[in-house]
Amino acid sequence: MPTYEFRCRECGSTFDVQRPMAESAAPATCPDGHDDTVKLLTMAGLTGGAGPAPAAGGGGGCCGGGCCG
Repeated sequence: MPTYEFRCRECGSTFDVQRPMAESAAPATCPDGHDDTVKLLTMAGLTGGAGPAPAAGGGGGCCGGGCCG
């Protein structure tokens, strides 16, 4: 089940909520009972790959293949 990170606007604490993706936009209550919270955008899992990003340059394309000059 996905974990979503929220921040409480009243006390400033951050907290995680596990819930189904269908409920990702539902409001969450702070552990201290405050209702004014916002879901944070986390970057985990957004790269589309399991490993590190490939190194830039070389191999293919016009300027990467040496045809520019």
